[in-house]
Amino acid sequence: MVLKLYLLRHGETIYSQTGGYCGELDPELTPEGTLMAKAFAEAHSSIPWTAIYASPKKRTVATAKPLCDAIGMKMELRDGLKEINYGKWEGQNVDFVKQYYLDDYLRWLAEPAWNPPTGGETAVQIASRASLVIAEIQEKYPEGNVLVVSHKATIRIVLCNLLGIDLGRYRDRIDMPATSVSIVKFDIHGPMLQVLGDRNYMPEELRLRPGT
Repeated sequence: MVLKLYLLRHGETIYSQTGGYCGELDPELTPEGTLMAKAFAEAHSSIPWTAIYASPKKRTVATAKPLCDAIGMKMELRDGLKEINYGKWEGQNVDFVKQYYLDDYLRWLAEPAWNPPTGGETAVQIASRASLVIAEIQEKYPEGNVLVVSHKATIRIVLCNLLGIDLGRYRDRIDMPATSVSIVKFDIHGPMLQVLGDRNYMPEELRLRPGT
């Protein structure tokens, strides 16, 4: 048996619906987001889970809770799994950022590995803090199934870091819809991506909802 890491993005929020920048902000799930979390729990509760890790934000905790309740497992909260800090862009949309922070925005689009949102974090910084959590999981649980509930940018950066993809291309190479799950298997050859951004477990009316 090997370690399998299930990387689950949190359920829908108002910001994933509108496309506004939301990192340090702490919105609740929408009603549909709550249904997405419940659908994940119903579809995956039969897996023999070894541990459940989550970002401490309300939206990630609420996404992990249905599964934790169903199987009676406590979630481990880690700040390293939090979303990118968008700094002065928090709560704003792209048009606002282009109007007031155009130079920073263009630099971020071109090379987000090293250029942050104004006052925020780079992809390199996110990879650094998130990798500490992944290393902890690998050390504690060399075998089994571990769920990690995190955020859109953070999960994409984690995947790039594990798979040897340029961190500066995380926004260009990997999509991560709300409540989608990706699976990485660790064996003697290192991490292997087995599933990317899957939402086939949820009802069609949830799966087809628009959003970012």
